[in-house]
Amino acid sequence: MRVKGGNSRHAKRAKLLKFTSGYFGSKHRLYKTMNEARIKALAYAYAGRRLRKRDFRKLWITRINAACRLNGLSYSVFMNGLNKAGIKVNRKMLSELAINDPKAFTTLCEESKKALAK
Repeated sequence: MRVKGGNSRHAKRAKLLKFTSGYFGSKHRLYKTMNEARIKALAYAYAGRRLRKRDFRKLWITRINAACRLNGLSYSVFMNGLNKAGIKVNRKMLSELAINDPKAFTTLCEESKKALAK
């Protein structure tokens, strides 16, 4: 007597159906295209998790630069001044300061200017 694997095959298909529900056209109807769509989706998700880090860093730098320009500095000069002053603050926190606490950010800009003047 041979084993056909009906239950496990049905479970596998049901899992795939659930994953691809909401996809357009045959991508949620036909097994082969469903599977291809799932593979693509997972690949894009993997790449997207890496791109998200890049995008956020770009956003933080843009925010810092905008706040620096209000204080008469460019981003690169500001960061150079912070490094020379020995102030270690990451870009995420600097952008948060620039948005939520402009006075503190202005203080950091002054420290950066002092360090560059030395």
